[in-house]
Amino acid sequence: MGVAPRAYNRSKVVPAFRTVITMTSYYEDFDVGARYPTYSRTITEGDHSLFCALVGYHVPLFIDEEFARKTTYGGRICPSHLIMSFSTGMTESLFRTSVVGLLALDGGRFFAPVRIGDTIRTEVEVLSKRETSKPDRGLVVFRDLVYNQRDELVFQMDKSALIRTRASLPPTA
Repeated sequence: MGVAPRAYNRSKVVPAFRTVITMTSYYEDFDVGARYPTYSRTITEGDHSLFCALVGYHVPLFIDEEFARKTTYGGRICPSHLIMSFSTGMTESLFRTSVVGLLALDGGRFFAPVRIGDTIRTEVEVLSKRETSKPDRGLVVFRDLVYNQRDELVFQMDKSALIRTRASLPPTA
C-alpha cells in the first residue's frame, strides 16, 4: 500500500456538480484544479462474486473467506480491478459523448483494501489540459480519487484522455 496524498481543499469542488456528475463536459469546460464528485455505490456480494467469475479470478483472498481470514487482511477483499472498473463507470457521465479516446492510465495506487459492503465514490480532479494540433479535441489529464464510506482514500489513478472541443459540435440552427 502506498502513502496517501495530502488533504485537499474541498472548496475546489465544482459547484454545479456538487452532488453528482450529470452531463457531458467538453474540453473548454474543464478547469485545472476543479473536482467533479460522482455518486456513491455499495459493493455487494453479487458484484464481487460476478466480477471474480467474469474475469476468472480464483484467488483465495477474493473468494475463500476461511483462507482470507488467516491473511493480514483478516477476511476477503475486493480485487483491485473491480475497484478500478467501478470507478471508471462512476465517472463516465463526465465525458460520455465528448471522449474521443483514452490514451493512458498512469500511477495507479491502492492505499487501503475495499471489502464487500463498503461504499465507494470517486472524485475526478483535472490535473492539466492542453490543446492538440486538431482543433476538434484537446488532451485532459484527470486524477480519479476513490474514497470509501469513511472518506478514506483507497485508490487513485491518473488518466489521459482526448476530449472533444465545442468546435467539434455541429452548428445549430
